[in-house]
Amino acid sequence: MTTSLMSRLHLTFACGDYDRTRAVEEGTVRPDGIDLTYLRLPVEETFFRMMRHQEFEVAELSLSSYVLSLRAEPAPFVALPVYTSRMFRHGALYCHADAGISSPEDLRGKRIGTPEYQLTACVWMRGILADRHGVPFDSVSYFTGGQETPGRIEKAGVELPDSLRISPIPEDRTLAEMLAEGEIDALCTPRVPSPFAAGDPRVRRVFPDVVAAEKDYYADTGIFPVMHVVAIRRDVYDRHPWVAQSLYKALLEAKEAAYRNLYDTSALRFMLPWLTPQLEEARAWLGKDYWSYGLESNRAALETFLRYHHEQGLSERLWRPEELFAPESLESAVI
Repeated sequence: MTTSLMSRLHLTFACGDYDRTRAVEEGTVRPDGIDLTYLRLPVEETFFRMMRHQEFEVAELSLSSYVLSLRAEPAPFVALPVYTSRMFRHGALYCHADAGISSPEDLRGKRIGTPEYQLTACVWMRGILADRHGVPFDSVSYFTGGQETPGRIEKAGVELPDSLRISPIPEDRTLAEMLAEGEIDALCTPRVPSPFAAGDPRVRRVFPDVVAAEKDYYADTGIFPVMHVVAIRRDVYDRHPWVAQSLYKALLEAKEAAYRNLYDTSALRFMLPWLTPQLEEARAWLGKDYWSYGLESNRAALETFLRYHHEQGLSERLWRPEELFAPESLESAVI
């Protein structure tokens, strides 16, 4: 028994607190041949430490940051088609009440804050605004910096087109306070800004009925946006290519366990009174495997994101979805 345990590969996996990874974190699902130390961290901390210092052997990673990392030769990470975060992002757009924004089309020519230009949520929303609302990404002025705490910087180096108007905010200011004061007209952010959360009447959402807007978007496109992937550090993958399939299988099994647990109606697992009917509605809209992993069922979403990433000046070339992932994770044996 001791010899068997000693022969397992020990890896650190930095990831958020999710139902779909819970079984891996708790050890009820174990990747073949691997002992995982699961570090439950806020996504911003995981991304920063992985992109800047490559501290973890395996980590959840922003899709945009991961695509940016592919510029290096060799690329520092290899991804799995495991999407630890997916989210419609129409609710990520906020505006000052007196900025003259009554519809998303009114954002054209405005001053928009964004914690980092390359954030996946913001890439998605800039692309959606351009495709569906007549707001090209270079038709606005961008302001970057900390949302709630001063001093945030881009975690990944970006080289942006000259046509882009982008400026850091003053070092002692935050985007949240600038939005409330009307010093910027709008804010695109994954996190709810504090003035909105506090009920400040000066701040509201650009899409007042977020759910309706997102359902319309899905009905038209069939896309449930991908936000995060799981990335293996290149040196680990090069030494042990088998870890890609092992981790993928375990994370897929953990997601299936989350599906089963979420639909257990004996007692609510989360503090949402209508959780079960909301789950049934999501299945009716998006399909039974609405949080699918893998490549083919997510090809349209990935192709759209990669186009946005390229159009917005973040990718030098247009990547193909197949180029993002470890080949071992894209096929499996059948009997």
